Parts: sequence; C-alpha cells; structure tokens
Amino acid sequence: MDKIEIPLSKLKIVFGIAGSILFVISGLYIYTTISDGQTRYNPIFLKAVGIATILFFGATGVYGIKKMFDTGVGLIVDENGITDNTNAYGIGLIKWTDITAIKTGQVMRTKFLLIYTNDPNKILDSATGIKRKLMMGNLKMYGTPYSITSNTLKYNFEDLERLLNGQLNKQREKITNRKSS
Repeated sequence: MDKIEIPLSKLKIVFGIAGSILFVISGLYIYTTISDGQTRYNPIFLKAVGIATILFFGATGVYGIKKMFDTGVGLIVDENGITDNTNAYGIGLIKWTDITAIKTGQVMRTKFLLIYTNDPNKILDSATGIKRKLMMGNLKMYGTPYSITSNTLKYNFEDLERLLNGQLNKQREKITNRKSS
C-alpha cells in the first residue's frame, strides 16, 4: 500500500479561528453588557455562560492559530495504520491490527469518524493532561477515546470515511490470507 498523506486545510483553519473570535466577542458581550442589563435570567448565571464561552472558544482559537503554523501532514494512511494530526489530541499511529471498527458520529452538523480499538486503555495510557481528559470524555460518550474529523483537512468527509474503511478492510483481508496460508 502506498502512503497517503492528507494535508491540513489552512482555509478551514482560518474559518475556525474567525468563528472562535466571534464567539469570544459574544462571550465578552454577554459578560460585560447583557448579564447586568436584563432581568429575565440570573446575572451570575449569564456571567458564568460568558466566561465559559470566552474560555472554550479562546482555547479553540489558540489551538487554531497553533495549527496555522503546523507544517506537519494532517493525516497519514499507510500499511501500518492511521497517523492523525487533525485535532488537539492526536496521539500518533493507530495500528490497523488495533482497530476493530470505524464508524461515523455526528454532533449537530459536524461529522467525525470514531476509531474503535481492541484496547482503548492503551490509547488513554499514552495521553496526559487535558488530552487525556478529552479522550476520556469521548470514551464515555461514544465508547472509544479516539475520533478523527475532516474539519481541518483538505479532504471531503465522505471520501475520508470510504478511504479509511476501505484500507481497514484491505488490511483485514491481508491478515486473513496470511493466517490461511
């Protein structure tokens, strides 16, 4: 199998950064103006919403800026497995022999690929800090700590799904053929 390298899409990353900036501005507006100028909701609650919005989208914006200067490849697919650099918790190579299934997940309009493995704890053990917490959240929600999105790639989601599932099936056939030989 030839190595397939899928680059990061700087344009998609710029749109993500712009969206993050808009949400940070919205969070600031909620915190400084709306929370005290209305009577419908508790001002403390709205201030907390404003702070949470600022922190979350501030972090995604900083991550986006970091990705803008990332010269690495977004995703590598080869005979060994999938090497991911698309999100904040990319852990490197996931071997084909460790992957049990690749399924589509979706939150609102954002689709992502869930990578199921025979030992999720192996992946979790390689992660620390916030990366580990994010992966544990994924494990609780979806049954796997790992997901891949095409939001930062120069690649269509459906094509990525076909590519990865096709390669997984090819690798399984190779293993089956070796065992029967």
